Amino acid sequence: MQDDFSLLASWRNGVEQAGQELFERHFDDVYRFFQNKCSSEADDLVQRTFLACVNSIANFRAEASFRTYLFTIARNELYAYLRRRQRDDAVLDFEITSLCDIVTTPGTRLGRDRDANRLREALGTLTVDDQVLLELRYWHSLDATALGEIFNLPPATVRTRLRRARQSLGQTLDGDAECQRQLFDASAK
Repeated sequence: MQDDFSLLASWRNGVEQAGQELFERHFDDVYRFFQNKCSSEADDLVQRTFLACVNSIANFRAEASFRTYLFTIARNELYAYLRRRQRDDAVLDFEITSLCDIVTTPGTRLGRDRDANRLREALGTLTVDDQVLLELRYWHSLDATALGEIFNLPPATVRTRLRRARQSLGQTLDGDAECQRQLFDASAK
């Protein structure tokens, strides 16, 4: 099994199958990233993310992992989508605005299980940056260095923001230990 950089090199050399394999390898994670935030638009946003990747692949310098690069594109696509949904006169700051403030469709409350719904709803009340940060860290297993590359921040700042985001989530969940456990359980989806 080739690693991401080998596939990337092959793809850049014209081997279309290598690019397809690279996308297939990361498709589920990117889809889940959007599904947890705006499920009704997940398909479109995944397509936009992979199209943006295809269009910008020549710019990828391989200083970070391909996965980090892809999540950076996904984050940018999410933010562009949220900006398009925002009213013209409203201020949109991803450090203070939550998804509940922007996206109010039933698709934002995912899951069948009561605790999973509560967790997702609690995540939805956080700022977009905090929600994205927590999900990328705990559901996509990205470390502070990778998150720093995505958010363009030093790893120490990422760790501080993670701590604050966990505290905000804990306050929102008001001691609901089961919901908090689900966030930190890598298998929670």
